[in-house]
Amino acid sequence: MLLKSAVLLFSFITVCIKGNHAYAVPKAENVIKVNSSAHIESSTRYSFILLGATGDLSKRKIYPALWSLYQNNLLPNNLRIFGYGRKQMKVELLRKNVEPYVTVNSTEKKLYDKFWQLTSYVRGTDGGLSDYQVLNNAVEAYEKGLKSNRIFYLALPPSVFASATSNIKAAAMAKHGLTRVVIEKPFGYDFESSQKLSEHLASVLTEDQIYRIDHYLGYEMVQNLFALRFGNRMFEPILNKENVAAVKVNFAEEIGVQGSGSYFDSVGIIRDVMQNHLLQVMSIVAMEKPNSNRADDIRDAKVKLLTDTQAINDANDVVLGQYVVNPASNDFEAKVGYRGERTVPDDSVTPTFAETVLRVKNQRWEGVPFIIRAGKALNQNQTQIIIQLKNANNALFETQPKRNELVINLKNPQSLQVKLTSKITGYSNNLEDITVDYNYDKGNRSAVAPKPYERLLLDVFKGCQVNFVRTDELREAWRIFTPIFNEIDTKQIPLVEYKYGSAGPAEADELEQKNNFLR
Repeated sequence: MLLKSAVLLFSFITVCIKGNHAYAVPKAENVIKVNSSAHIESSTRYSFILLGATGDLSKRKIYPALWSLYQNNLLPNNLRIFGYGRKQMKVELLRKNVEPYVTVNSTEKKLYDKFWQLTSYVRGTDGGLSDYQVLNNAVEAYEKGLKSNRIFYLALPPSVFASATSNIKAAAMAKHGLTRVVIEKPFGYDFESSQKLSEHLASVLTEDQIYRIDHYLGYEMVQNLFALRFGNRMFEPILNKENVAAVKVNFAEEIGVQGSGSYFDSVGIIRDVMQNHLLQVMSIVAMEKPNSNRADDIRDAKVKLLTDTQAINDANDVVLGQYVVNPASNDFEAKVGYRGERTVPDDSVTPTFAETVLRVKNQRWEGVPFIIRAGKALNQNQTQIIIQLKNANNALFETQPKRNELVINLKNPQSLQVKLTSKITGYSNNLEDITVDYNYDKGNRSAVAPKPYERLLLDVFKGCQVNFVRTDELREAWRIFTPIFNEIDTKQIPLVEYKYGSAGPAEADELEQKNNFLR
């Protein structure tokens, strides 16, 4: 029964995208239809305005995502894509810059040509109000006074978010439809700067116009967490303090900063992945069942969970690390270490590894440690959630059975594992550990999972905000983590060195053991 249930876990659907398009699970009888008011208005014109169109993010992620959606007939029929930037650029050169990051087979060449025929490029000067007036004129020429929605994607440095949104408000809002503005992280540097940005956005836009994008929420297995939690009777009743010993959310990368030391040193591993990506994952795993599958009800449940989570005020709940030279490795980064990177200061105290324990003060999770761990230059690539159950009553056995675990691998591979105890086959009554494993990457499925930016951009077109970070959600996330930043700045938490390519600091393993997580 357990194996059958595990195999059927792939029969899910997201709360925004209905199950009748190219990404749907193929067996219709196993598809759960989820009601949603989000949709693309077929009679409405759409203008997608990409600010920072010549930048790295646009050519690597945004244009390829738009092409994939167009390729699968998921974009509006009445669509125009406007790229905006300060560089002298023609659409032909823009296309050439994007081509290394897209896949176009011989039968799709005409379709790909047609996609680029939808694209215009508007050159700006200084990013001032006059630029947005020129941009507005170009969009209005396409709209021709008809009902038209505008989507602005800010693929821009955070330093210009405020001026860009002010100029959109002053000169480029949709006059005969809806305006939506997509903002990339980082959403501030700490609690104070995040609040300042949020207050500015609230002064020029309404909450339903703001789409703070966190690409982690677009991963297939992160999307699946909602279905796993609330679509399976076997899991939901055990996810509480009576049964769970500890929960661990783990992110590990084998690579170091790979030449981006200047950027990374300004943010560190906590701002880069923990305060946003991993906290989002933790909130979905731990939140209470929402009142409905509507975006605001789901985000209300996440905010309630974050509100119940204590700020990290105890330095004993934190381990910080920084990778150093590993002479045994032939990798260039291993030869120089983090501080040996050309753009990293010699005296940098920026952590490339961090582990912290979050404590949720509510009836479900009181006393259960949530261990959030992330690091670069480690011995594996892995992003996973481990829910470790308490020990079984061992009165019947000579030895203590190993703890049951539910392991959700978010990527590399995407899989679900249930770790159990069983009797060894044969005459012996001794016990052994077994794993029930379903690999989504190898499962018998003809559907292709969308990439994160594809899924999230489609959500924007549909007006579905469930996978985007709301203002109060962001505020709580910064409240939880800001004390760590203060401790780092004042050097109150020691920075432990670990070798490039190792498993990370031994102190982190000790912190896990102290918090009832057993290896």
